[in-house]
Formats: sequence, C-alpha cells, structure tokens
Amino acid sequence: MVCATTPRFVSLAASVDTYTKLLALTAPVFIIIGAGVALRRVRCLTHEADESILKLVVNLLYPCLIFDSILGNAGLRTQGNLVWAPLVGFVTIILGFGAAWWVGKALGLRIGTGLRTFAFAIGIYNYGYIPIPLVSALFGREELGVLLVHNVGCEAAIWTAGIFVLAGLSLREGWRKLLNAPVVSLALALLANVFRLNDRLPSFVFDAIHSLALCAVPVGLLVIGATLDEYLEEPQQLFDLRITLSACALRLGVLPIAFLLIARALPCSIALKHVMVVQAAMPTGMLLLVITKRYGGQTLTAAQIIAGTTALGLIVIPLWIQFGLRFVGG
Repeated sequence: MVCATTPRFVSLAASVDTYTKLLALTAPVFIIIGAGVALRRVRCLTHEADESILKLVVNLLYPCLIFDSILGNAGLRTQGNLVWAPLVGFVTIILGFGAAWWVGKALGLRIGTGLRTFAFAIGIYNYGYIPIPLVSALFGREELGVLLVHNVGCEAAIWTAGIFVLAGLSLREGWRKLLNAPVVSLALALLANVFRLNDRLPSFVFDAIHSLALCAVPVGLLVIGATLDEYLEEPQQLFDLRITLSACALRLGVLPIAFLLIARALPCSIALKHVMVVQAAMPTGMLLLVITKRYGGQTLTAAQIIAGTTALGLIVIPLWIQFGLRFVGG
C-alpha cells in the first residue's frame, strides 16, 4: 500500500516545489511595484518626476535592454522567430480585444459606459515588465530576445486596433505611435545581429549597454507602482463585483487556455512556445492606464481590471506557467 501511494506523494511534492520556485521568481516583481507605491507615499518619487523617468526608461534603458538581449543571439537569426513571434503578439492581443468586447456587451456595458475600456484593458496582457524577468530567469537570453521581438506585434496591435477599440480613432493615427525608440532599437539590433556587426564592437561598449539594461525593468516597475498609488487612497473603489470578477475570469482563466492551445498547435520554435506560456499567464498590462487617460477612457474601470488581475496573478501566474510548460511539451 505504501509503495503504491508513494509516487503520488513524490509527484505532489515536486509540483509544490516547482510552484514555490515559480512564485519566488514572480514575487520580486510585485515587491518592486510595492516599493514604487511606498516611494510615492513618502514623496521620494513625485508626480513631477514620473514623465522624465518614463522617458528615461523608454528612450534609453529599454533600448539598451533590447540591444543586450539581441546582439549575438543565435535564436534571432532564424526566419521562424522573426516572423512568428511578432505575428503571435499581434494576433493574441486582437483575440483578447474581441473576446472582452463580447463579454462586456453580455455584461450590459455599452459605448460610453465602459465597454471600450473593458475590452481594451482585458485585451492587453502584461507583455513587458513582468514577463521580462520571468523569461530571463526561467529560460535565458535566447527566449528573452524572442520575447522582445514578440512584443513588437503587441505594440502594433495596441496602437492600431487598440486605439480604435478604446477611442474609435483611425488606424492611421495609431501607426504613427509605432515609430518610437524601442521599435527603432529593435530593428537596428536585429539587423546588427543578423549581419554579426556586434563582433566588431569593443567589450566596454557591451559592458555599458548591459549595465543600463539591468536598470530597465526595476526602474519601470517603480514608476508603475507610483502611478498606481493614487488609486490606493480609496482601495474599495478598485473592486467592482461585475468588472473585477469578469476581468479575472477572462484574462486569467479563458484567454490563457486559448493561448496555450495556440502554442501547442503552432509550428514554431520551442523558444517562442516558452514565451507564449509565460504570456498566457500574464495579468492586464499596467501601463495601459496611461494610454486610457490619454485617450479619454474610463480610468477607474482600467484601474479595477489592473488591480484585480494583478492581485490574482501573484497566485495563478506560477500555476499557469507550471501547467503550460507541461501542456506544450516544454
């Protein structure tokens, strides 16, 4: 009897151990966000500093992270990753918009009462600041490079279909937003990598780029925490039974299943499948709050969705990654 049941206990213990390790990788992200909240509370990170720090992250630190992850990355010299990765990013964001729009209408939301913001917020998963450290820690540099290429497709979906969903604006206006420092840096880094131009650069240049790249994620997370603080003054407003539960069920329940089915069926590299597993587990992206404000969306609705899916994400992200790697054969 003991021998018959022992493997079950071993399997359970292994699952718990894997979940604990994944949770340990996820927790620092949320701790840094919490630090951003604390810094705003003690007025060390002020509202006036937000814009300049975001510009620093977007125009310098994030491009350095892109170059650091792509130069010399053999996995990004294959046509499959260069084509499939951004296509997957684009399609999965569009899939989220469509599913959330349908669910929002079923909930009774209408244009002008939160339907646009509901669909926009749920459709955008956190493709940057949470998955970057996770992918780097779990898989390494090759997958991190694939993730950054994948994110170009996410950006394209947000600034075209996303802006149309949120504000009803023309696609032409959205395409202009794609000409930004990260996208230009990605194009230059990919070209340099394909033609192996990085072999001609001195080592101290790589050292400087790497040092700046290490700052990109933590500094960005601090600003996100500071931005969220204004909604924590009255925390009860961040929970709406209908919005929060529906958002969590869709963003962290239904859509991950769809992502994993696509990852399993897609004839792509195992590196991209790994990226898709991590992205399937992600809560709503946090910086969309800034976009929602800019384009006149319902900021409270966006904050409710961000808060609900992020809080639940701390628990379910390791579960989805653990299951997803087994499901796609990673």
